[in-house]
Amino acid sequence: MENLFVYHKGKKLRCGYTTGSCATAAAKAAAWMLHHQEQIDRVEIDTPADIALTLDVLNPEYNRQKASCSIKKDAGDDHDATDNLEIRVEVEKRSDGKVVIEGGKGVGRITKSGFWGDPGEAAINPVPRQMITKEVTEIADTGWDVLITVPEGEKIAGNTLNSKLGITGGISIIGTTGIVEPMSNEALKQTIYLEIDDIARESTEEILLHLGNYGLKMARDLELTAPGVKISNFIGDAVLYCRNKEFKKVTLIGHIGKLCKLSIGAFNTHSSICDLRLEAFVFYLALAGAPQELIKQVIACSDSEEALELILDQHYEKIVTKMREGCIDRIRDYVKKPDFQVEILIYSFKKGLLDY
Repeated sequence: MENLFVYHKGKKLRCGYTTGSCATAAAKAAAWMLHHQEQIDRVEIDTPADIALTLDVLNPEYNRQKASCSIKKDAGDDHDATDNLEIRVEVEKRSDGKVVIEGGKGVGRITKSGFWGDPGEAAINPVPRQMITKEVTEIADTGWDVLITVPEGEKIAGNTLNSKLGITGGISIIGTTGIVEPMSNEALKQTIYLEIDDIARESTEEILLHLGNYGLKMARDLELTAPGVKISNFIGDAVLYCRNKEFKKVTLIGHIGKLCKLSIGAFNTHSSICDLRLEAFVFYLALAGAPQELIKQVIACSDSEEALELILDQHYEKIVTKMREGCIDRIRDYVKKPDFQVEILIYSFKKGLLDY
């Protein structure tokens, strides 16, 4: 891979690539070696970020029946527990055109329902599955069995948040863009401020703040026309800066797992700093007079998507409305402006925009 950098306030930070990109590259290289019966030392893949990666192929093995190889994870200048992990993939051909992707040793297993998948499945997210399927099918469309293993995965899993997500036995194969951008907090905040400045120079009528790439997609799907800035977890810093820039309206769009935290007063929603998702649901359920049995079931949930499914099944949609109102009240208190005009749009991965 050619080194990819981002610049934050004059500081040069090296980007890396995700476990999903590693698995994709290993799968493609192994498929190529099996199909062509030739060894390769480097492999190129496309990523959803529209950045091509060329990665070194490690420990290649192949015969007429199967092939395998490894790619080493590189997190760049990000502080990532999975940095330098070996992601290994073994492939075999099928004859039915299907691509079956499975996790072996070191890849975590889902134990509770949620947006990760169903209990018993390997913790391999949808985007890496799509990337792998695309790359191996381009080698040959006969179909493939793809087995992902991470030799040190079970050991490293204890340094991740997987246990809180109901994932045991290893790490997750994840990544929505294929690229890891360094999470330097001060650098990221300075970049957010600069982007807000650029918008303010054109107009302070309205600004859209989205917490991630999915929020940006949601904004486009909703045909929102206000200029936007990706603010990651820095809600408090971003809205206060917008208030100081005298924007007339701020529209904040984010996943319920983030905004439920804001609704009870968390202005940095990173899970390592603030993990109050289920507590937020319990707070609003209690205010709504929900039965103890439902509250106990929510406490036992593995993530916000699972909790949301539960409260919707029990017809407590009003909780989402109250969370939205809570976000608005908290923001107005935070920026010390009772009439601050702010709109909150909450979505879930399964339900889309939560318009309750």
